[in-house]
Amino acid sequence: MATDDSATPDADSGDEPSNETVVRTAAEAAENVVFSRLGRSAVDDIDITVTFEDAVLEVDVYLNAPDASGDGDRVADDAALAARGAVDDLFAE
Repeated sequence: MATDDSATPDADSGDEPSNETVVRTAAEAAENVVFSRLGRSAVDDIDITVTFEDAVLEVDVYLNAPDASGDGDRVADDAALAARGAVDDLFAE
């Protein structure tokens, strides 16, 4: 996943991260969990959807890895939890 390090906090929100930064942080965390547990060749399809609007974070991870040795549903759930945790950490900074 490409990243843009030029993202800055919103001008009207003080030290709060921008919505773009929140979404990118969550998506990267989820992707990292998936590919730390499953090889890229084991994943047929992955869709990580993150929205952050009105201070509400929504994370949905769809994973199709029928040949993976682990539980794909568990990996997807853990990826979504990691995404939420990464955003919590982002706001704690």
